[in-house]
Amino acid sequence: MRCGVTGLRPTFGRVPRTGAMTLCWSLDKLGPMARSAEDTLLILSAISGPDPGDLSSVACHLDFESGGPVSGLKVGFFPAWMNESPATEVDRAALETVKRLGMAPVEVGLPDWPYASLNTILFAEAAAAFEELTLSGGLDQLKMQVPDAWPNTFRQSRFLSAVDFVQADRLRRKVCAEMARLFTKVDMLLVPALRDEVLTITNFTGHPGLTLPAGFVEVTEARSDWAPDPANPMPTFAQKRRVPHGVTLVGRLFEEGTIGRAGVALEKAFGVSGRRPPGF
Repeated sequence: MRCGVTGLRPTFGRVPRTGAMTLCWSLDKLGPMARSAEDTLLILSAISGPDPGDLSSVACHLDFESGGPVSGLKVGFFPAWMNESPATEVDRAALETVKRLGMAPVEVGLPDWPYASLNTILFAEAAAAFEELTLSGGLDQLKMQVPDAWPNTFRQSRFLSAVDFVQADRLRRKVCAEMARLFTKVDMLLVPALRDEVLTITNFTGHPGLTLPAGFVEVTEARSDWAPDPANPMPTFAQKRRVPHGVTLVGRLFEEGTIGRAGVALEKAFGVSGRRPPGF
């Protein structure tokens, strides 16, 4: 979203995780990052399929036609999300581009639930995956030790209750059902890439997402997804800096080809994927 490249997070189970470092067994996905939407789909076709090293991986078909028609595709969007931070003019302009390409924007909504509570599952699974590092004291050697960095998340998660985990899993099932309902009305979603609920929900429901550059924004501070460290604040700039900004398409389970087709069309219409700093 921030680097001017395109990233594809596939449906859970499409790409085997054999040999990858585990964080969360029921959430982890592996997908490509590339310079274009088409390239991510070409890579996905090469790495998809079952593997005996990952029992969650399944045989699945990828139906993708680069340059295929997109007119008539129903693209869901959340009006409130598009009109408030962290959405930008780039996100709102992307919705207008959807209309210009002949796709049909459809207003959608989800229940006002505490989606962040799902992270109880993420924290518990991650703490289990890194239990040996925690109990051996190896976490003490990691650089970032601020309250919400991974080392303290692993330590704190050992005190989660089984009841908390089960209740979070029950919410997860309800969210899966809501996403299934939503996708009976639309073919995909267009969402601001930095909207927390998007990443949280798709992590836990397994839906695929394609994030591609859609324009540029100006910033006065360096950006990072790492836990903020008050002792080492991010650098600030005397003059605003122009940086890439991406949007995300979320698709139905195992329908990466549809969001790929739309992504190729949007990428061409945005006209920004080929722009790079001097020397790149």
